Amino acid sequence: MSTFGLERVLLPRTIALVGGSSRPSSLGGAVLRNLKASGFVGRIAVVNPNYAEIGGEATFPDIKSLPFVPDLLVIAAPAAAIPVIISDAAAVGVGGAVILSAGLGHGAGSLAEMVARTARKHGIRLIGPNCIGLMVPHAKLNASFAAHRPFDGRMALISQSGAIAAAMIEWAAQRRLGFSGIVSIGDQLDVDVADLLDYFALDDHTNAILLYVEAIKDARKFMSAARSAARLKPVIVVKAGRMAQGAKAAATHTGALAGSDAVFDAAFRRAGILRVYDLRELFDCAELLGRGFVPRGNRLAVLTNGGGLGILAIDRLAELGGTPANLTTEIIARLDRVLPRGWSRANPVDISGDADATRYVSALDALLEDTNSDAVLVMNVETAVAPAEGIAEAVAQCVLDRRTRKSDVGTLVLASWDGADDRTAATFEAAHIPHFPTEDDAVRAFTYLVRFREASVALAATPPSIASAFTPKTAAARRIIAKALSEGREWLDPAEIAALFEAYDIPMVPTIAARDADDAAEKAAPFLARGLVVAVKLLSRDVRHKSDIGGVILGLLTRESIAEAARTVLARARNARPDATLQGVTIQPMIERRAARELIVGIADDPTFGPVIVFGRGGTAVEVINDKALALPPLDMNLARDLVGRTRVSRLLAAYRDVPAVPGDAVPLTLVKLAQMAADIPEVAELDINPLLADESGVIALDARVAVRRPMRLFAGQTRLAVRPYPSQWEGELALRGGSRVVIRPLRPEDELMVENFFRRVTAEDLRLRFFQAMKNFSHTFIARLTQLDYARAMAFAALDPSTGAMVGAVQLHSDSLYENAEYAILLQSDLKGKGLGWALMQLLIHYARSEGLKRLSGEVLAENTTMLNMCHELGFTAAAVPTDHRIINVVLDLSLPAMDALGTDILVRRGRDQSGETATIR
Repeated sequence: MSTFGLERVLLPRTIALVGGSSRPSSLGGAVLRNLKASGFVGRIAVVNPNYAEIGGEATFPDIKSLPFVPDLLVIAAPAAAIPVIISDAAAVGVGGAVILSAGLGHGAGSLAEMVARTARKHGIRLIGPNCIGLMVPHAKLNASFAAHRPFDGRMALISQSGAIAAAMIEWAAQRRLGFSGIVSIGDQLDVDVADLLDYFALDDHTNAILLYVEAIKDARKFMSAARSAARLKPVIVVKAGRMAQGAKAAATHTGALAGSDAVFDAAFRRAGILRVYDLRELFDCAELLGRGFVPRGNRLAVLTNGGGLGILAIDRLAELGGTPANLTTEIIARLDRVLPRGWSRANPVDISGDADATRYVSALDALLEDTNSDAVLVMNVETAVAPAEGIAEAVAQCVLDRRTRKSDVGTLVLASWDGADDRTAATFEAAHIPHFPTEDDAVRAFTYLVRFREASVALAATPPSIASAFTPKTAAARRIIAKALSEGREWLDPAEIAALFEAYDIPMVPTIAARDADDAAEKAAPFLARGLVVAVKLLSRDVRHKSDIGGVILGLLTRESIAEAARTVLARARNARPDATLQGVTIQPMIERRAARELIVGIADDPTFGPVIVFGRGGTAVEVINDKALALPPLDMNLARDLVGRTRVSRLLAAYRDVPAVPGDAVPLTLVKLAQMAADIPEVAELDINPLLADESGVIALDARVAVRRPMRLFAGQTRLAVRPYPSQWEGELALRGGSRVVIRPLRPEDELMVENFFRRVTAEDLRLRFFQAMKNFSHTFIARLTQLDYARAMAFAALDPSTGAMVGAVQLHSDSLYENAEYAILLQSDLKGKGLGWALMQLLIHYARSEGLKRLSGEVLAENTTMLNMCHELGFTAAAVPTDHRIINVVLDLSLPAMDALGTDILVRRGRDQSGETATIR
């Protein structure tokens, strides 16, 4: 349900506590004390039939007897009573409930299922059960049994663990860091991580979001919410359960490599959220985020009175991927004038153990002017010469003075005072300077947030187009899979694998099946005639790894040796696996590539996130070497290059000594093809190419296994992917009035230049009518928001000139998080207005919205834009002036009403990437 009704829960005007008690140690008593102590300004009532009053508050026997309708219920009652409580809440119109109680059970027939069913029916939002509650300090709301009240701040915390939330509150209170909201979600009976990500992403009181996650209920919902939130503000996550042994039952090498936690890591990376690995690291990041700082770059200067500590800091920075700042000659000269002879004259800036406050401030002032630095870590080891507290006060005052003069320091300042006491910490907190107990904590926090910033930039980068690189034959591939499934098979045979790879343009060594030894010798003859060396491999759908039972023999040069090898392989298989059905052997020419690198690529299936693309170093010891990286499909070339670059074997793909380099995009393009296969054919459950040879001539698959099964669950669009893939089924043509046509397709991330050129062909007046203001320049960030779409929540269709490929118009919609209401926008090339293009694009968008199950389509139109308003009227939109600005008209189309007559315009949508000919005419 996403953000529906959450405002009544998180910003309630009235609250009722059900299960309040006068016992000091009771759950209800603790909640009531916190509610009253927080200064909540709305009405509070207590429901408890056993008391006349509790804590000075009059009690009521049940919800129906309350003198007002609560926005929020806080339930601390026994589990058995909760279904009746929720039924009573539904009867009076309560907005939501926080269920603190545990013990509701799970699954069909449980108390939890009864409560959830009633709540869904009546639109009641539920947080919990089994949680410590929620806190919204700026609203003076503490509906929890946490021991301490959090300060008001700009960080939101969403936690599946009440204990973690309590620990964060305790830590932040000591640092005087505050929160915009804290929600302990417990068992996530209704409100989940994704719902709260959507809420806090748009919350004006929140600058950053912290997550503690143990499990994800709905992968696609989570990915959409996380991707959306991370584009707006930093999102940091700690994921528990990293050591789960999820790969034990995997059927392929690829499956074994794709452990459960590694898939979560890939999902977080794809969403653009930063993962840290324990509470200490989360606290370190919060120290920066809670004070509103994100480093502008990765260059760090270190200022210290202890050379050893400074070197440790620089070493740690390099280990974590940061960059020590190179001091400019001007800054070195300036430091020469204020520091004693013998200072380090490099980074770290060691100003010696006798440095006093004056020397610290002089050096810091200089470093903050250095254009080669993005942040300065100021460190101090207390000596008998200069009190640490006095130096801290001077450093803090220096930073405050610069902020006053320049409104912003520009260069981030961090502090680490060895053995700092409470007074020193208070000094830095008062100056809003992030401070850390050790240099390791400071450097780690800095590099983590640098990594977040770099990842955000990388995800928004425009990928190169691969539209002309390959066109998969999806219809042919689907026929191969359908045949295997119709025969009740789980594994494709080698011939089917070869045909599947051919459909996706993945090169593979020729593979021929043979029934027995004589058949093998006969079928190997053409290879021998060409002087090729031959390999014989076991063919059995029941044996997963042939080499484990001696099922592979290489280096065969004669018919006799091939026949003998076939007999040996089959005998070994019968001895090792008497239960297995043996289909025979396969014959392959051996590929002799002296400098080839052995890689593994494949598709694994994760129970939470669905298909996962795996890449790493291949060979028989693949699990032992364990050099791999994972990514969620679909992939573009940037994502595929990043996947390759996260492995150690990627360094071997470049040239070294006398070994030529692998062509730059040969491996990434193969990964893109596999990701496309995963998107097109959900029945591909696991796929394993091991090895994939890569050298200067490109890539070729030597051996592969493909498991197929009917998917147990599908997301929208008939795909198991957690990230909704490019909707190629909406590629086609629009037929306009007068017989002309335009090509139509969804926008892709690589369309940035095309969109930019389109804007140049639109008049300034038309741009003003579209964007409600004068638009002269369109930044990369602006256009990326139009082209880099989450197809699970948004769609944009581009109309292209069939002769030139130039973009001549576009129409888009963005839905709310409920996927019920969507806002539209449309823009045409100015010299093409009046030819029916706008009408056709709007019809297409309306048809798309209906096909997606959206309920309403709306937009805002300037009152002077009469052309757009007239078209909306003809299409069935209602119109009303925006009460706060009568220059703007809000237009709304109820998509549940019958479609308007299309007035003769046909929209032809070709279905499928391989243009199989299926068409749909929309009237």
